[in-house]
Amino acid sequence: MKSPLFDWHLANSAKLADFGGWDMPIEYPKGVGEFSGGTLAEHAAVRERVGIFDVSHLGKISVKGNGAKSFVNQMVTNDLYRIGPGQAQYNLFCNDAGGVIDDLIIYEFSPDDIFIIPNAANCAQVASDLSAAAPSGIEVRNIHQDFAVLAIQGPDSAKVMANLGLQLEMDYMSFVKTLIPGHEDLGEVIICRTGYSGEFGYEILPRWKSSEKVWEILVTEIAKLDGRVCGLGARDTLRTEMGYPLHGHELSLEITPVQASASWAVVFSKESFRGKAALVAEKANGPKQILRAIKCEDRGIPRAGMFVLSTKGEQIGLVTSGTFSPTLKIGIGLALIKPEAKVGDSVQIDIRGRMSQATVVKAPFVESKVR
Repeated sequence: MKSPLFDWHLANSAKLADFGGWDMPIEYPKGVGEFSGGTLAEHAAVRERVGIFDVSHLGKISVKGNGAKSFVNQMVTNDLYRIGPGQAQYNLFCNDAGGVIDDLIIYEFSPDDIFIIPNAANCAQVASDLSAAAPSGIEVRNIHQDFAVLAIQGPDSAKVMANLGLQLEMDYMSFVKTLIPGHEDLGEVIICRTGYSGEFGYEILPRWKSSEKVWEILVTEIAKLDGRVCGLGARDTLRTEMGYPLHGHELSLEITPVQASASWAVVFSKESFRGKAALVAEKANGPKQILRAIKCEDRGIPRAGMFVLSTKGEQIGLVTSGTFSPTLKIGIGLALIKPEAKVGDSVQIDIRGRMSQATVVKAPFVESKVR
């Protein structure tokens, strides 16, 4: 599958790779225009100024009809009745065993009009499961290619919007529908105060057919602020520094929210939701493994699949995500380890036979500035 900006990425020498079945830009090694590129430069731009990502591979699902909110609420772990129209909420979509089919953001246009952004690879499954469970009068549509998703992230994000004539007083996890001043012919866009970098930012959803023009407008404005066009490589280093989970790594059918330290997104007091019984039992009994953040104390760089050992050499876990932190200039990672390993404990990471010394720490690795 290809993003609507695929040709633009090719023309700007993006390094492309498969991501959830989509050919997406990982980085722009040569930069875009007169600006330097590469994952480190792109990462730094988001932390220090502003960057823009094409994340149009993310899914889009529409759930409409009388009682749509109530229906979706029964399918997810969080409580949609904690938000109202114009607000969004992070959620987990589980199976009956408590395994995570996907993590997603749910937007409420109205109680009868719910919009869902799942991950690319899981969109069809989430839509299929919702369709199969939907009562009469509820319409579930997979509208994956109706909208693009363009993420503007970084401390100068609000300046980009202001320079476009968009004076947005929006709380975190809220959204509006609006026209871009001077570009009304491109139609309405959805602008959300959401993101995946840990920085202040927005996600803009234009219609698929007009997305390249909207993208070019945004890229021009971001360049004025010494910003960067960014690939998914920087998106991964940014989210790892924040301790944000990635489905297939920190969350999966085998990794429950309780194990992934994501119980904050599970409202156990809700009357019912899919997977509740299994998650309640696991929480009561205690998980066999739990997600922790780990920081290397030497030059080691943890990678997914590497073993985590105690200081005595006992295998106690597995790295789920790991990278070199461009901000901290050290190796960092997330790992599923035995619950007895606590924050502050020393551990070892088996890096191809060499033991790297690390410490269990509390995420995030850098301060969150989303608000």
